[in-house]
Amino acid sequence: MSAAKPSATIRYTAMRLLIFVGCFFVAGVAVHFGVLPSGVGGSNVVWVLLLGLVLSAPLSYVLLRKQRDEMSEQLVSTVDRTKARLEANRSREDSVTR
Repeated sequence: MSAAKPSATIRYTAMRLLIFVGCFFVAGVAVHFGVLPSGVGGSNVVWVLLLGLVLSAPLSYVLLRKQRDEMSEQLVSTVDRTKARLEANRSREDSVTR
């Protein structure tokens, strides 16, 4: 018996989260050492959070293309199976009621 392949959606989400955490950490270090400007007043955490989001979005887009394609294929096949199952149930109901 082989191990089930983990969900492509879960794998993509986990990798996206790891990229964000890495960017958040790098942005925090850069702000702490003055490489990047700090936030205004008490908004430093919000500023670093936004920097992390802005940095991680293009990185995720480029680095996770393969995972995004796998996730899309998995979702399409799931939707197709569900549609087929619904159609089969609908056909069965029609044959019973006639």
